[in-house]
Amino acid sequence: MGTNIFIPTPLRSYTGNLSQVDVEGSTVEEALQRLVTAHPGLREHLYDDNGAIRSFINIYRNDDDVRHLSGGSTELGPGDAISIIPAIAGGSAQ
Repeated sequence: MGTNIFIPTPLRSYTGNLSQVDVEGSTVEEALQRLVTAHPGLREHLYDDNGAIRSFINIYRNDDDVRHLSGGSTELGPGDAISIIPAIAGGSAQ
């Protein structure tokens, strides 16, 4: 059984407009690498030039931010899902 990765709306154009992609992987990083291998246009939006997840991209395994777990080494089990959540900023002071 693969891991379901939820793709946020702004990045769906890089996955052929898919909102979810199923990949194999035993860790979060392995699953994300398989995602960007299958959809190479995502790489520059998820990773910086040093190969680290960009600071404004939040990755969750189920409901837990992986930064508070084991980061990319966070293990995945049957039925786990990954959510990619880009930080949103802006607006106006009223």
